[in-house]
Amino acid sequence: MNAQKGFTLIELMIVVAIIGILAAIAIPAYQNYTAKSQVAAGLAEISPAKTNAEAKLAEGISDTITSAPNLGVQETTNRCDIEVSVAKNGVSTIQCKLKGTSSIDTKVIQWTRTEDKPDGTIGAWTCKTDVATDFMPKTCKTGATEI
Repeated sequence: MNAQKGFTLIELMIVVAIIGILAAIAIPAYQNYTAKSQVAAGLAEISPAKTNAEAKLAEGISDTITSAPNLGVQETTNRCDIEVSVAKNGVSTIQCKLKGTSSIDTKVIQWTRTEDKPDGTIGAWTCKTDVATDFMPKTCKTGATEI
């Protein structure tokens, strides 16, 4: 007699079931990882603008800066749409309206600078966002408020 070689139907069904279980676990974890990295990338897009804004304020700008290219960043990237408002005397904001997965699309992450005090105290930058807590970068975890 010839011995038959191959897999039985039950063995194939077990393999398919195992792959299905692994996929059910891996896909949501991957989507969360992707969303978190997209938020971090958005923050990285606007952070150079914060540095350049601080340099412009130290130089003594004469008018409010409302154009992202004036701070060395593009207004639109594949990660976000950037809006800026840097004022000589007043609150300054650099904002990124995120583009990405459905869990973060159209959410906002921004740097906000308080105005300088008359006693010479220089304003401080804080990060604010309306993304879910799981997706917030570490720099936005402390003192973060929703926009």
